[in-house]
Amino acid sequence: MKFSKKLAMAAVTALALVGTAACSNGNKNSSSSSEKIPSKITKKTTVVFWNSMTGVQQTTLKQLTKDFEKKNPKITIKLENQGAYNDLQAKINSTLQSPNNLPTITQAYPGWLWNAAQNKMLVDLTPYINNKNVGWGSAKASDITPDLLDGAKIKGTQYGIPFNKSIETLTYNKTMFEKYGIKKVPSTWEEFKDVAETIYKKSNHKVVGAGFDSLPNYYTIGMKDEGVNFSDKINFSGATSKKVINYYADGIKKGCFRTAGSEHYLSGPFANQKVAMFVGTSAGEGFVKQGVGNKFTYDVAPRPGKYTLQQGTDIYMFNHASAEQKAAAFKYIKFLVSQSSQLKWANATGYIPVNEKTIKSKAYKDNKSIKLPAKLQDAMKHLYSVPVAKNSNAAYQQLDSIQQNIYAAAEKGQNINSQIEAGKQKFDAAWKQ
Repeated sequence: MKFSKKLAMAAVTALALVGTAACSNGNKNSSSSSEKIPSKITKKTTVVFWNSMTGVQQTTLKQLTKDFEKKNPKITIKLENQGAYNDLQAKINSTLQSPNNLPTITQAYPGWLWNAAQNKMLVDLTPYINNKNVGWGSAKASDITPDLLDGAKIKGTQYGIPFNKSIETLTYNKTMFEKYGIKKVPSTWEEFKDVAETIYKKSNHKVVGAGFDSLPNYYTIGMKDEGVNFSDKINFSGATSKKVINYYADGIKKGCFRTAGSEHYLSGPFANQKVAMFVGTSAGEGFVKQGVGNKFTYDVAPRPGKYTLQQGTDIYMFNHASAEQKAAAFKYIKFLVSQSSQLKWANATGYIPVNEKTIKSKAYKDNKSIKLPAKLQDAMKHLYSVPVAKNSNAAYQQLDSIQQNIYAAAEKGQNINSQIEAGKQKFDAAWKQ
């Protein structure tokens, strides 16, 4: 299997944030906070967990699940892999028509479940979080990074618990930086552009300076750095939006920036020393390491600018489950996000730990097999997630093709204003569908 295909299957990127389909048969059984939560699981209880984990992720999840079942012999966790993220989302959407066929819990992005939340098909997890028997007693006691926890809310309700999360980071060719006299890793967009131009010129135009794996992420965080949240209020052809778009387009016209294009990820061109640095998911570092091998020394750093995008899926619970299944499922979720489990999970998979103690722990920071652990705390100072609102995922998804068209025109040296105007029509239509 080709390197790029492996990465496309396994690395978690925000391009998995695709639009939700209209769904639900109108099941109105509310996830009542007054429902009695069993203090103990006294009879055999099976929890079905739909997921999209493959390779080492799947292996590690199975190991953690076995550890949990040993400690909780009354509970059986039935792991059901549904394929890639788009397959999992499609399975959820089709099964929402028959709620009783849904699993107990599932991996998902919150935007996938907008309609499910509107139709009261999800469990409000706050009572479980606050329950000292199956939960922690409070959100603060959970030690989960608050920004990650907030990212698993839908309209302010805590329907999800963050699980396999990643952020965007800067990966750069340290050897090449030294070769061309780059002494400071860029931390601002001005520095990022300057370094990209310097390397492009000093390499006699053989090395493209930089690029971004995810165009939707680039635009969303670019706007956030300009003080604009992702919403239907964005004027795609307005001055702020054009500033963000033109930054990338101008770099492409000069030859010092590029997009991932048909390769989907820039880790391949990076490993082949065709790109000096790129912004992409932290969960892809294992693939970078594999591709680079002994060819040169790479390193990672916080994403330039103030904000970085937190991405990856959370775990959500469906309301059709019995009280025992819900309690058992939450005990399992609690186990998965515990400090010891997250240390194993992060070190094995490259995902970031979701709790603070693990992030700050010596056992995590001293992991020498990948570069991220030592840099993660600084990289997570200002997290942002795509707000969950009606059609927000559809609009977010549309940003990819819109920007591909814009930057393709820029690569040809064309005026991009007509493409921006056409993009505005598509962007606005996605919000209004």
